[in-house]
Amino acid sequence: MSKVNLVFGIHNHQPVGNFQAVFEDAFDKAYLPFLHLLEDYPKVRTSIHFSGILLKWIEDHRPEGIDILKKLVISGQLEIMTGGFYEPILPVIPDRDKVGQIKKLTHYIERVLGDFPVGMWLAERVWEPHLPKILRKSGVKYTVLDDAHFRYSGLTDGQLHGYYLTEEEGETVALFPISRHLRYTIPFRPVEETIDHLRHLADDNGQVLAIYADDGEKFGVWPGTHKSCYTEKWLQRFFAALSDNSDWIRMLHFREALDTLPALGRVYLPTASYTEMNEWALPAAAIRKYEEFGEKLKSSHLDDEYGVFVRGGFWRNFLAKYPETNNMHKRMLRVSDAISKLISESDKRSVDLSEAEDYLWRGQCNCPYWHGVFGGMYLPHIRAAIYQNLIMAEKTIDRINRKKEHWTEITRTDFDRDGREELIVESSNLNFFFKPSSGATLFELDYKAANLNLIDCITRQEEGYHDKIKSSGEKTEGETVSIHDIFTSKEQGLDKLLSYDWYRRGCFIDHFFGIDVQPDQFVTAVYPEEGDFVNQPYTVEHEKVGGDSIVRFARDGAVWCDGRHAAIRVEKQFIIQATKPEIEVHYQLTNNDQSSVNLHFGVEFNFGFPNLTSHNVNYTIGGEIPARFKRVHRISSQDDVSEFGLHNSEDNFKLDILLQKKSTLWRMPIYSVSLSEGGFEKVQQGICLLPSWKLHLMPDEGWKLQMILRFKELDPKQAKRVATVSLARA
Repeated sequence: MSKVNLVFGIHNHQPVGNFQAVFEDAFDKAYLPFLHLLEDYPKVRTSIHFSGILLKWIEDHRPEGIDILKKLVISGQLEIMTGGFYEPILPVIPDRDKVGQIKKLTHYIERVLGDFPVGMWLAERVWEPHLPKILRKSGVKYTVLDDAHFRYSGLTDGQLHGYYLTEEEGETVALFPISRHLRYTIPFRPVEETIDHLRHLADDNGQVLAIYADDGEKFGVWPGTHKSCYTEKWLQRFFAALSDNSDWIRMLHFREALDTLPALGRVYLPTASYTEMNEWALPAAAIRKYEEFGEKLKSSHLDDEYGVFVRGGFWRNFLAKYPETNNMHKRMLRVSDAISKLISESDKRSVDLSEAEDYLWRGQCNCPYWHGVFGGMYLPHIRAAIYQNLIMAEKTIDRINRKKEHWTEITRTDFDRDGREELIVESSNLNFFFKPSSGATLFELDYKAANLNLIDCITRQEEGYHDKIKSSGEKTEGETVSIHDIFTSKEQGLDKLLSYDWYRRGCFIDHFFGIDVQPDQFVTAVYPEEGDFVNQPYTVEHEKVGGDSIVRFARDGAVWCDGRHAAIRVEKQFIIQATKPEIEVHYQLTNNDQSSVNLHFGVEFNFGFPNLTSHNVNYTIGGEIPARFKRVHRISSQDDVSEFGLHNSEDNFKLDILLQKKSTLWRMPIYSVSLSEGGFEKVQQGICLLPSWKLHLMPDEGWKLQMILRFKELDPKQAKRVATVSLARA
C-alpha cells in the first residue's frame, strides 16, 4: 500500500500588551476546543507551539488548558516546540537575547508541561542565514519555514517533501518546508481536497513527508473560522478523516521525522519570510507594482511556473518603512546594550538585573514592529506595551546604576542610525529624544511614573492596500476564505480619512501658516506651510547647570510673507529639571528681514497613548475639563488660551502646558486607516494640540514666549471622582 508521512504543526500566540478579553476569546474559541478535539482523536499527532506569553497566561488564568496539554504530552500525542519566550523576530535582536529567550521558554516548557523541546517555532518565519549557529547554541535541532524559502534557493515542488540540513560555521540544524498548498486548504477548503492531496503524494517507499504548520488562530479566531471549524465541524471531519486513513497516513511529530527519516540533502536559504510578509515589507508604491506584476503572471498562466522568481521585500525594511518601528527597535537595542554592560561588570546576576532583562525581552515581542493583514504597529495598546516594558527595564537599570535620587544626563548619538546625531536628555522623571536635523522635533517623551512614551503617535502614510478601501464592499459570505483574502470595511467613509503627513509627528514642531488656515485644513494636511522650519536642521548647544540640563536649538530660515521670503530666526531653549517632572521652554522669534512681517506662528504637540479614546481621558483648559469639546475625538478651536493639557485618569496623571501669552488653541484627533483581521478600520493614533499666534514684527524686532510643561500624578481618589464625572457627562 502507498503511504505518506504527515507532520501537523500548530503555532499559538498573543502579543504582549493585548487585552485580556482577546486572550480569553482566543482561548475559548480556538485553543481549548482544538485541544478537546485532539483528546477525542488520539491518532491525530500534533507538534504544537505556544509563545511563552500565551502559555504563562493559560497557566495563570485557564489552568485546565495546562492540564490537557500535560495529558497529551504524557500520552505521546503532542510534541511541544520552543521558541523565543516573548516571540521576537530573532534576526533583529542581539544574540545574547536570542539565546536567553529560547532557553527561557525551553526551561518553562520542561517545568510546566514535562516535555523537552528539540525544535522551535521561528517567529513569522523570518529567516536569515546566520541563525543556525545561534539555534544550536540554544539547544535547537530544527525549525520550520515556508516552502517559499526553499523555492527561492531553486528547489522545486517535488523536492520539498522532507527536511534539509543547513549550517553556519559548521553548526547544523534541520529545516522543514511548510507546504503552501496545505496552508491554504486547511481549514478553508473541503476536507476531501487535503486527503486527495496526501493520497497523490503517497508512494510505496513511505518516505514522503507532507508538512503543515500554521497559526492556531485559524481554527476559531480568524473571521468565520469558529463557525466553520466547530459549528459546521470542519475540524472534526478533518481529524476523523486522518484517523480513518491512518493505515496509509502516518502522523509524525517533527522530532520523530528527524529521527526516522533521512535528510533530503543540504541547503542554504536566502533571507526570507512567508510570501505575504515579503510583500508587506515593501513600500506602498512597490506593493502595487508587485501585485500588478503578479496579476499579469496569473492572467498569462505563468504564475505556477515562474511565480517563485517574483520575490517581495526583506523583513528588516519595516525599520525603514515605519519610523515608529525603527524608534522602538533602537530603543530596545539601547536598553539591551545597557543590560549587557551591567552583566559584564557584575560578578553575579542580581534579582534587579534579571528583572530588567525580562522587561527587555517583553519589549522585543514582534507584533508592533511590523504591519500586514494584522493591525501590528497600527495598534496603540500593542506599541505602548513595548515602551512600557523598555521604560521599566531602564528604571530598573537606573536603580542599579544611579547614586543620586535626582539627576539629568545629556547624550549626543546617532540614535536612529540615519547618519545624523540625535540629542537625548534623560532625567530621574522624564526622557527627551530630540532630532536637531529635522526641526529639532521632540519625537519621544517618556513619563517614567506612568511608564509611557507620550508621543507614541503614528505618522500617517500611504499603505499599499489603501486603494482597495473604496471597493471594499460587503463582508465575504459563504465559504470561509483565508484571512489574506479578506478586504472589508468596518464602517463607511474610511476613504475620507486617507490623509498623509509630510513630516514625522512629534512635539515642538514649528509652523508658519497662511493667515486664514483653519484646524480642519491642517489635520487633513491640505494647508499652506509658509516657513522652512518643520523638518529642516537646527543648530544645537547644551550644558549642565547644577543638576539640570539646558538645551538650545536655533535656525535661520525663511517665511513666505507678503509675496517674498522673509528672513526669520527661531530659537528654542529647554530647561530640563532634575528634581521634578517639569520642563521650561523659551521661544524667541526674530525678524531679520529689512521689512516688517505678518506671521501666523504655531507650535505643534502630538500625544498618543493606549487609553486615548477612553472616557477618562480629556482635554483641559485652564486646568479644568471644559463642559464642551472635552473629548479627544473632536476638532475644535478656542481663543485666549494660556493653559491647556490632558487629564488621564486611566494612567493616573495630568499634563499641564502653561503659556506666557494667550493663544488660539487647535485640538484635533489623528486617525490612521489600517488593515486588521476584521478588515479596514480607523484607529485614533493621537491628538494634536496646537497653540498659535498672529504676530506683526518690525525689522530686527523679536518676540518671546515662555512655556511650562508640568506633569503631575493624580490622587487616586481624585482620579476616580473625575472619571465618574466624565462618564456622566459623556
